[in-house]
Parts: sequence; structure tokens; C-alpha cells
Amino acid sequence: MKYVIVLGDGMADEPLEELGGKTPLAYAHTPYMDELAKMSEIGLAKTVPDGMKPGSDTANLSVIGYDPKENYTGRSPLEALSIGVDMKPTDIALRCNIVTLSEEDTSYENRTIIDHSSSEITTEDAAVLLEAVKKALETDIYKYYLGTSYRHLTIWDKGEVVELTPPHDILGRVIKDYLPEEKELREMMEKSFEVLNNHPLNIERAKKGLHKANSIWFWGAGTRPKLAAFEDKFGKKGSMISAVDLLKGIAVGARMKVVEVEGADGTLHTNYEGKAMAAVKELTENNQDFVYIHIEAPDEMGHQGSTVNKIKAIEYIDKRVIGVVKEQLHKQGVDYRMLIMPDHPTPIHLRTHTGNPVPFMLYDSTKKLENSWEYTEEAALKSGNLVKNGYEMILKLFEK
Repeated sequence: MKYVIVLGDGMADEPLEELGGKTPLAYAHTPYMDELAKMSEIGLAKTVPDGMKPGSDTANLSVIGYDPKENYTGRSPLEALSIGVDMKPTDIALRCNIVTLSEEDTSYENRTIIDHSSSEITTEDAAVLLEAVKKALETDIYKYYLGTSYRHLTIWDKGEVVELTPPHDILGRVIKDYLPEEKELREMMEKSFEVLNNHPLNIERAKKGLHKANSIWFWGAGTRPKLAAFEDKFGKKGSMISAVDLLKGIAVGARMKVVEVEGADGTLHTNYEGKAMAAVKELTENNQDFVYIHIEAPDEMGHQGSTVNKIKAIEYIDKRVIGVVKEQLHKQGVDYRMLIMPDHPTPIHLRTHTGNPVPFMLYDSTKKLENSWEYTEEAALKSGNLVKNGYEMILKLFEK
């Protein structure tokens, strides 16, 4: 038996008037999920423990089988693992987004945050801008490291875990009340605007109608993580397929295999088929027991407040990931169990995460269940099937 998780980041949502009271998941044309739902267990899973922030870090740790309350030490340290930064015990890792702030003639603190991803900036453009930041700001105490797209890393030597606000939680707001209390962090953010706003690359981006990537933004502080090896914990050899450093970092920490896919970039236009075929190869040719396919696009579209593109992302996942995996494994005569779910909701009207339980669908190719379920938030709620500890979902998948 082989095992698959297809994780549509932020895929769950709330009913929208513009969709006739349906959620994007319910509204989307998803023939593969519709077919599998009628042969699957449907329910809700609480992936974010009470008292913890609803982030992709805590939620994905849950889905992959690690209790966040016991294993979470911050988001950025997990990303540091993916980037290859060997943190000292005294290091603090900080996520260093490159964001878009408003440009009106005002003080830095009175600017508004417009876009947490700077028009989903390419890693190539980000590398140029981060290099300018490094030249202006890097010291022996603060080191900057390139990540992917808008997601980068700062290591703070002998730092402290300080309270910081994720930029995607405050889109459209004046930043004054959300800046770091720590003076040096705040000053680096302010100076980065002076470095980046009129950088030649940003001038060119603006001419193309793209948002300027004109400020760094620190958040997600944490210490070096310690995760038990996935194979030791569950007795399965696992592979991670994701474009996002956070997920790859979780995999590195759990000693899972990280599979790189060309063209996988964490955007709406990622290489969906490439991810699906890489998963099939891991299971059928590379003798892996389990593969985790993470797709970031629904979350990004939720943050952007784009209903049309969130629907499109869900439809791409259905046809170009779930459909491909299903058909390829069936064609090769492989018995498998597939869990389809989000990590957390990213409601369009909020443009950020919530900690509400998420719908899951668990399919087993060897069992011929027949029911009338659909894979929607409403159906999952009506099922009455609630997994209160999200980190136990992997045990359901593995039938333990």
C-alpha cells in the first residue's frame, strides 16, 4: 500500500454571496474530487490547536503528524533548514518578506501595506533586491539569506523571540501599530524602503504594472527546531514535494526526502503536472511509502482576495494533480490511500488565515465505499465526523 497527501494550502473558505452562497471549493468544477468523494470518508479536522496562531507552519506540522504544541519553535527556523542555514543554539531566525508599501509622501510608519508578495515576485528579481539590502544592512549580528519568491530569511545572532505580525494579516492597513518594538529590526525595515523603493529594478517593475518590492518585513521569529525522524515515528519512508521553504524545511527537520520539481514556484502558475508525476515516481520507482504534495496557490489567491483565481487554483489541483496521480497509480496497478485536505482556511473576505476545522477526504483504492458525499466544507460539517487533533490525521491515513 502506498500513501499520498494532497494538501491545497488555504483551500477551505466561507460561503460567498457572489458564488450564490457557495464556497470556492463547492463552486469549483472538480470532477476527480467529486468522483472520489462518493467512495471516501469525509469529515473535518482541527489542524490548529486552541491558543496557537493559524499559520501554515502549525497547520502543516499537524497534517504531517507532529503535534504543534510539542514541536513548534517558530516558522522561520523551519525555513532555515530548507535554505541550508545551520542555526546555532543562540540564533533566532526571522522570516524576511519583501513586501509592497504605499509610496505617498509620509513617514515610514504611516505607510500602508498593499501586497505581502510584491506581485508574486520572482526569485530572480528578489535576489537582486535582497543583495541590495544585504549590502546596506548586513552585519555580524544580522545575516540575510535568499529563499524563494518573496520569502527570505534573516538570522539574528544571540537574538530573542519577539512578537511580530505576519504581513498577510494586515493587508490594506497602516503599518504603524504593527512594526517591531525592537529598535534595530524596525530601523532595518525603514532603511530597506530607502534602499528599495527607487531601485532600478523596482522602477522597471512599476513600468510593467507590477507592485514595487520596496520594503523588507520581519516576522515568524523562532529557535532551532527539533523534530523526530518521520520514518522512526511512523515506519514509512516519506517524500515532500513543495515549492515553499517552510514545507521543505519541515521535511528536512523530519529527515524526509525533499523532491525538487522544475517550474514549481508556489504561484497560481506552478508546475502542477510536474509535482504529480514526481509523486508517482517517488511511489513507483523510488520505493517511497508516502508522499506529501503541497500546493500553495489557493492560499496565495485567498491572500490576494481573488475569488476567480482561487477557484482556478482548486480546479488545477483537481485536474492536474489529483487526476494525474489517480490515473497514473491506477494505470500501474498500485494500491494506495489518498488524503485530500487544506491545512487551514484562507477566506477571501478576510484575506488571511483562520483556525477553523478544515474538510478532509480519505480515499482507499482497495475499498469500494458508496455514499452520496460531496467534498465541500458543508458536507464535511454535516458528516459529523470530526478529528479533534489534526496530527492524528496521518494515523488515519496509515490505518494505525
